[in-house]
Amino acid sequence: MPRTMRCELVSWSEVQRLCQRLSTLIRESGYRPDIVIAIGRGGYVPARLVCDYLDIMALTSIKIEHYLSGSDKQKQAIIRYPLHTDIKRQRVLLVDDVNDSGDTLQIATKHLQTFQPDEFRTAVMHHKITTTSAVDYYARKVIKWRWLIYPWAMIEDIGEFLRRLSPPARTLMEAQKRLAEQFGIEISQQRLKVIYEMVASKPNSNCSS
Repeated sequence: MPRTMRCELVSWSEVQRLCQRLSTLIRESGYRPDIVIAIGRGGYVPARLVCDYLDIMALTSIKIEHYLSGSDKQKQAIIRYPLHTDIKRQRVLLVDDVNDSGDTLQIATKHLQTFQPDEFRTAVMHHKITTTSAVDYYARKVIKWRWLIYPWAMIEDIGEFLRRLSPPARTLMEAQKRLAEQFGIEISQQRLKVIYEMVASKPNSNCSS
């Protein structure tokens, strides 16, 4: 994660709106999934909301992680928790929060196709045009790349941005200001305080307690 990058905070209300839009597109296409599969961890909430809007009870998941390997520190995607459900001859909908590089969707699709579903489609809330993978459904196209911070990943993502501040932020107010300047993250001190204190409590953090 670079020292400076463009970010966007995604609200809970925006998540709900995008999932409703996504579900409408799926319904209008005539596709009726037998089962929804979430890509963990980012796809858990969107998949559950899509199930609710489409009145689908069958929901399961797989988990894909990225790790660094080799001297060049290249990111690679691996399936940490594979599918343990029979989806043979079923209509499957794979759901994730964002289609960014496309690596996650590619490895997930390849894995699930080995289970011989009858039909297989993909859906995401955000589809970035920089991706290498196409999706069947998306609620919003992202033309200008930025890092999307979802509500369920705020502590993880913003905590990482705080740790990368150089020199370290000496106060909560300074952290708030520099997050806005370097990453475009506009967050209230009330919301930031919990994250800031968690980062400051850890050894070798970039925040002063």
